[in-house]
This record gives sequence, structure tokens and C-alpha cells, in this order.
Amino acid sequence: MTTTTTPSFFGSRTPEASGSGLIWSLRDCWTIVLQEFTHLLRQPSTFGWQIGFPVVMVLMFVYVFGSAMDVTGQGAGEGYVDFAMPGMFAMTMALGFMDTAYAVTHNKEKGFMDRFRSMPMSTSAPVTGRAVADVIRAAMDLAVIAGVALLIGWRSGGSIGATLLAFLLLLWLRLALIFVGIFLGLSIKNTETAGSLFAVAFPLGFISAVFTPPEMMPGWLGAVAAWNPVSSTATAIRELFATPGIEYLEPAYWIDGHALAGAIIWPAVIMAIFLPLAVRQFKSLSR
Repeated sequence: MTTTTTPSFFGSRTPEASGSGLIWSLRDCWTIVLQEFTHLLRQPSTFGWQIGFPVVMVLMFVYVFGSAMDVTGQGAGEGYVDFAMPGMFAMTMALGFMDTAYAVTHNKEKGFMDRFRSMPMSTSAPVTGRAVADVIRAAMDLAVIAGVALLIGWRSGGSIGATLLAFLLLLWLRLALIFVGIFLGLSIKNTETAGSLFAVAFPLGFISAVFTPPEMMPGWLGAVAAWNPVSSTATAIRELFATPGIEYLEPAYWIDGHALAGAIIWPAVIMAIFLPLAVRQFKSLSR
């Protein structure tokens, strides 16, 4: 009796073992997710560092610099917590792509990628599994940062629906940038080089509307900051949170007046570019 096999990039498996292609991909994706969280449980210090950094940033910018900030024309420090926290949420999601890139580079160095390629598993599973695991971790990060924000006095003035939509937009941005991190992690040779991604991440996070409105920056720099995808998400969620004082800010750039559309479209464009690039880069590792 002849056994029919299903060809794959990694090898082959019997249909009886794998089920349909979609079920096969979902099972392999979930296996990667479990592998990532097993690794996290064995090294909780990694998760602690990833959470600790944004918490320190929140406390530093709110309490060290916040008293000197007059972003809405109501006086230095007035309402800065309400203005800064949505920006901090957005920046935490944006800078997370460095963690993704480092983890992927680390897995490549330790030979996990070679092992994945030697196994009869779905081609897309290492990429989609990484993405699902990082979105879950991002939701945990947001929960911790939101808890800190509530402790220091931040409150959402929006409805429950608007508040939930704001957090979904944050995860939407994180999901898009995960594929940037996966692509970079697969392209970078070693973890030492991955550590230098701060040079790319800091302009993405800081040249934006996270801490101050782009209108307060020099003209050309304000334009760059306004069109930064992180700015669209930060501005959109400030509107959804009904942040006090933003009604005094006059949009100086077209994108400022269409922040919600920008917060939806920018991540979609980023994902459309980097998802296929990440899968292609993973396939090219075996050549």
C-alpha cells in the first residue's frame, strides 16, 4: 500500500498526521507560540527587562521632564500626564520591534531556525508563530503600562468602546512592526548587531508626536514627525481617550487632521511590505 505525502518547504508529512493545509499551518503556528512562552517562563528576567524599560521611561518623562512641558498652552506641566501617556503607549509598541529582531537573531544563532527547517512543518509557522507570540506579549506589556499610568493619575475620558479601539490600534501598530523586526532579525548576522538597532528605533520613537506636538518643532522636523506612523497612532488614541487640552492644538499638517485613518493605514502598508519580505528571508536561509 502506497502512502501519499504532502510536500512542503521543510520536508513532507502524511495527510493523516497533518490534516488540511490550514489546520497544519495553525497547529505549527501554535507550536511556535508555545515554544516562545516556554522559553519566557524559563528566563523571566527577559520579560522583566522588556517591561521595566518603558516603566522607567514613563516615570522619567512624566516626573523629570513633565513639569517643564507646556504642550497645550495651559501652563508648564499642566495636563502633561494625560498628553504623554498615550504617546508612551504608542512608543512602547513601536520600540518593541527591537525585541522581536533580537529574539529572531538569537534563535538563528542558537540553531533553532536550522531545526525548524529540518522539521516537517508549515513554511509560514516560524514567522506567524513569532508574530502571535509577540502580540500576546505586547498585550501584557500594555496591561502593565496602563496599570502604571492609572497609578500616576492618567484616566481615559473616552467611552469604553473608544478606549478598547485605542488599545486595538496600539496592538495593530505592534503587529505591523513585528514583521519589520522578524525581517531585520533574519537579515542581521548576530545579536551584537541587533543591539545597535537603537540607532533606528530612537528616531522612530522620539521624532514623533509622542512627547510634544509636531507643531512645536522646526518646520522640516515637524513634518517628519507628523508623518511618522507612531505619531498617527499617538494622535488617534489621544482623540479616542478624549485627552484634555488637545482641543487647543491646531493641526498644522494634513496627517494630523486624519490621524485615525493614518493609524489604520500606516500599519497595513508596513505589514504589506514586510510580511512577504520576512517569509522570503526565512526561505532564503536554507539556500
